Amino acid sequence: MNKFWNWVRNEDTGATELIFNGPISEDTWFGDEITPAMFRNELSKVSGDLTVWLNSPGGDVFAASQIYTMLRSHKGKVTVKIDGIAASAASVVAMAGDETLIAPTGMLMIHNPSTVAFGNKKAMQKAIELLDEVKESIINAYEEKSGLSRSKIARMMDEETWLNAKKAQSLGLVDGILFASGQPKPKPEEDPDEGDEDTPDEDESKEDTLTAMSYSRAATMQSLMQKVSAEHKGTPVDQLMSRLNLLKY
Repeated sequence: MNKFWNWVRNEDTGATELIFNGPISEDTWFGDEITPAMFRNELSKVSGDLTVWLNSPGGDVFAASQIYTMLRSHKGKVTVKIDGIAASAASVVAMAGDETLIAPTGMLMIHNPSTVAFGNKKAMQKAIELLDEVKESIINAYEEKSGLSRSKIARMMDEETWLNAKKAQSLGLVDGILFASGQPKPKPEEDPDEGDEDTPDEDESKEDTLTAMSYSRAATMQSLMQKVSAEHKGTPVDQLMSRLNLLKY
């Protein structure tokens, strides 16, 4: 089984560093997922200040919530450094840092939660209500970190917003950019009634750019289904659907 993490000791500072790389899941299917159960035991062995190097496309919303809470509860300063991408549920984990930094080439993405559901009309309505509540819980993490209004965060999630390092910093979702010393943290600008340059325009060219990126919900689901098909040949369809009936973010 491949471990999703790797603890290292910074030879210059003596601080403990965690390489946090991979998808986030409640259970491990393929041996490379980040799961709260495994992570909790590892984190309990570490005391003092901690640096987390984060690179993840996201995954299960409740698993991410657990990891977020573990990092927020850690006794010692937690510094999150996004060296690649913190997308979807991984962006929630990024909000756990007492200080969150991002590489100049890094990306942060936020969007609405999604799930797989089946059943009658009442079951579908329940799924919609659950997604609404999960979205509100996710907004809590972004709001606390950035100070942005809930309405603005909600709009950004509706648009599936991709943020480069400078935009993420200007919105207060990260505290600074790696390798750029001496930069003060800009105060987030609020404009609840009108769009601004920090929120993507609703134009077709930008939408085409987003859908062309390698990370998308459709591409992720297709990849997952291919893995499931290869790993679980002969498994009844209802059992597979039960495992896929997860809240993804």
